[in-house]
Amino acid sequence: MSRALLFYSFSYDIMKYMTNPKINQKLLGAFSAVASGICWGLSGSMGQYLFTYQKMQTPWLVPIRLFLAGLIMLTYCLVKYGPRKSWQPFTNRRDALLTLVYGIPGVALCQFLYFLCIQLSSASMGTILQDLSPGLTLLLVCLLSRRRPHRLELLAICFAFLGVLSIVSHGRPGELRVSPLALAAGIGSAIGIAVYNLVGKSILKKYPVAIMQAWAFFWGGIVMALIFQPWHIPYRPNSIGYLGIAFVVLVGNVAAFSLYMTGLNRIGPVPAALYAFSEPVTAAVVTGIFFQTPFSLWDGLGFLLILIMMICISYRPKQA
Repeated sequence: MSRALLFYSFSYDIMKYMTNPKINQKLLGAFSAVASGICWGLSGSMGQYLFTYQKMQTPWLVPIRLFLAGLIMLTYCLVKYGPRKSWQPFTNRRDALLTLVYGIPGVALCQFLYFLCIQLSSASMGTILQDLSPGLTLLLVCLLSRRRPHRLELLAICFAFLGVLSIVSHGRPGELRVSPLALAAGIGSAIGIAVYNLVGKSILKKYPVAIMQAWAFFWGGIVMALIFQPWHIPYRPNSIGYLGIAFVVLVGNVAAFSLYMTGLNRIGPVPAALYAFSEPVTAAVVTGIFFQTPFSLWDGLGFLLILIMMICISYRPKQA
């Protein structure tokens, strides 16, 4: 009888926990952020395959990827929300400007630099450098609010610097394992994430995630296509290459960004980035298995330091 009462009490507590709308929102946000990281990690590994074995180039792949993802998302939005609501972000100057900033120097630039870093190094390197974004987001927040970082935040920035140094130098600061261009591209992609984290948090209060993602991909694809003109690049993929493009579009763009922005909208930019740490872990596992990319003790130390950086930021003082 006592066991039955204990089981009933436990079941009741679980049901009460799961039916709490605030907890459900947080659980959904955390799950979305973790799932987005897994999707990004798989997409980055597929990008490494396309660059290594299909001989694609970033200026050819990224504009096509963004534009196709934009068309898919816009079609979905037109069906679900209708033309009027889908066009609503461009009905006033402020929202139109935020939408373009979110899409072009945010999402599109981040995507280009992320894949450029992968092409010049590896998927695991690209993803871990991209995960410096919480630290860069913190710095941008401090600059915009004109305040100094707190002690824990300064400690987080130091952990981020030491983590990257461990990964790119393997304990020898004078000898980089990656090219300076790959390092710059990876850090640049993290800056892009910081931009669309901060801009997206405000504008997503007004418009659905799907609409903002659709316009970000669409305008980003158009701008990237005008800059790099992939139709002039003499490259034609084979059937496997087309499947790889479909994978990075559907999984790496449509699914990953939508999941991440859903998490961002429910739990905020820093916790979302913390949960999305599943991205470099996924990329490291996949590239280690399929590409035999070595994973050393220094890489593990760098991963750990950057994870500690994220945890430090997530526990920053409330008044920050």
